Amino acid sequence: MELDKAAMTPQARVIGVKSWTAYAGVLALAGLLFLVALPLSFRWNELAAAAVLAGSSLIVVYRFLLVRSVQLYYDDVGVWVVSGVLPWARGVAGVKWRDMDEASYVNGFVSWVTRSYTVRIGHRFTKESEIVLHHIAGGRKAVETVNAIHQQMIRSGAVD
Repeated sequence: MELDKAAMTPQARVIGVKSWTAYAGVLALAGLLFLVALPLSFRWNELAAAAVLAGSSLIVVYRFLLVRSVQLYYDDVGVWVVSGVLPWARGVAGVKWRDMDEASYVNGFVSWVTRSYTVRIGHRFTKESEIVLHHIAGGRKAVETVNAIHQQMIRSGAVD
């Protein structure tokens, strides 16, 4: 996966992207729009069907790109998530290493089978600034990586 160049630092490493399970919602939406709404709109008239087809296509493509845009990465400053498709909606949020509490993931049977985890990067001082991402491929490994780097920085005295 390619990292957003505006948010990228030379040390940035992508450690998580959305898994295939995140695309299930997009697939369900596409099925509803194209297999239910479109045939129903043909009963109204062909112009309505054309509008439903165009609108449905735009919605499904946007939702697909929105899921694809999510990237969890770390650099020398902290752990960050970049997401968004449209320029005014694209952004970066994160937790600096000095403010990080811990990284964790939610484990269960479905997440174990699909290898798709909910990842939480905690903030020491406030819950509003933490990162919570659902359906992260290899989220377990991403959490292990973040915690190992954080512990290494604490031991070396880079953060306290």
